[in-house]
Amino acid sequence: MGRPLFFDIDGTLVSFQTHEIPQSTIDALTKAKAAGCGIYIATGRPISFINNLGAIEHLIDGYMTTTGAYCFVGNHEVLCVPMQSEDVETIKADASAKNYAVIFSCEKDICIYNMQPVVKRLFEDGLNVGDLSAYPPQEKTLSEQRVLMATAFMDQTTEDSLMSRIGNCISGRWHPEFTDISPKSAGKDNGLRAMADYLGIDISETIAFGDGGNDISLLKAAGVGIAMGNAREDVKSVSDYVTSSVDEDGIANALKHFGII
Repeated sequence: MGRPLFFDIDGTLVSFQTHEIPQSTIDALTKAKAAGCGIYIATGRPISFINNLGAIEHLIDGYMTTTGAYCFVGNHEVLCVPMQSEDVETIKADASAKNYAVIFSCEKDICIYNMQPVVKRLFEDGLNVGDLSAYPPQEKTLSEQRVLMATAFMDQTTEDSLMSRIGNCISGRWHPEFTDISPKSAGKDNGLRAMADYLGIDISETIAFGDGGNDISLLKAAGVGIAMGNAREDVKSVSDYVTSSVDEDGIANALKHFGII
């Protein structure tokens, strides 16, 4: 039986340049699956934003979404860690006072608080997540669904000030213009532990791939943590191995290096 493999999406499975999964990655994952490996997603995206994995969807065994706050295999909920309501209110008040946008990711939907042009530029255009105006009104979503993550479009100084007031949360910045705020008991590392427990395996058997700041805990927790060649330097520094970039067959090269395929 092959080892379970966990993959971030943006900058790891999917190219920032083409918004697609390179053919070399599709071929490599197909071979890994045939060799008995489990294929799992470990992303900061909420379920409603996962719209770019069609080429490998049939290979995927389970998902860690919203930076580990919501994990599932098939119809089974492995882990769900909602934010505390007082932290959500603190973020909303800070966003209003300092005039920045926040995407609140809930169980099924997302909602945008204090919409700003940067959201469309980075998410609709940059990450190709689709039309953000199609989601239900934020008041309805926030009242009916648990909030799992807040993506706040702010600089580091504003982040530092906010995080000092929401001690139940952690921040994982993977872009200079926004950060993902999650409950402390979420995070990709805790999601990985929950998935390993569910699968009945030791976490040392896992192999994880990532490129952004919210992947640091994932790569540190995995048995083998692999940073993409396009990863940030702080991500590379905690990894066990650095492969080539997503656009230079990085996943295929790493799986060959470790004898997976």
